[in-house]
Amino acid sequence: MLAKQVMITADNALPGRTTPLALNDTHFVNQTQLTAQPSNDQEVIILGMGCFWGAERLFWQLEGVISTSVGYAGGFTPNPTYQEVCSGETGHTEVVRVIYDSNLLSTQRLLNYFWENHNPTQGMRQGNDIGTQYRSAIYYVNDEQKAVAEQTKQAYQDLLSHNDYDAITTTIEPAGHYYYAENAHQQYLAKNPQGYCGIGGTGLCFPPSLQD
Repeated sequence: MLAKQVMITADNALPGRTTPLALNDTHFVNQTQLTAQPSNDQEVIILGMGCFWGAERLFWQLEGVISTSVGYAGGFTPNPTYQEVCSGETGHTEVVRVIYDSNLLSTQRLLNYFWENHNPTQGMRQGNDIGTQYRSAIYYVNDEQKAVAEQTKQAYQDLLSHNDYDAITTTIEPAGHYYYAENAHQQYLAKNPQGYCGIGGTGLCFPPSLQD
């Protein structure tokens, strides 16, 4: 089990494939286009917080979120399958791609929600889900998102430390290539309402003074 918590190197990662996995491009819940790029006042950010099934449901329910999809990011293997990612041999983590309207939902409020709804101190795991694919991560696309990520991380670390939690292990990095997961995983909990959801936060929430 410990081997699955050790990050693989690029030289040892699975080779993957040049062809993307087949994708139904329509969001099962709100009928948006999964592959659409943000427009006007919309932004995109990629977030990892454990099993992507429950994480995606959290975000598609937020007012101001335009669309969500699940996929793989942060690793080495091109166009990986779910089985390959779960092997720990791709370097990817399970992530949610979130497109949001920044007039309705600020990056700070979105990331506050991210911190509050999982335990970002657990390293290569989230609860009973163990492996590098379950690590906490923020992949930003601009300097403003990076600044807000670092600011909210410090604020949440202060809150965690005051309540005897360990240091945050969340990766904060520029977004690289995002690979869409298989159709069966997109909006999984809308298609399978009784399906597994491993999402669980620490129970610690930002005070009103840190909510914009």
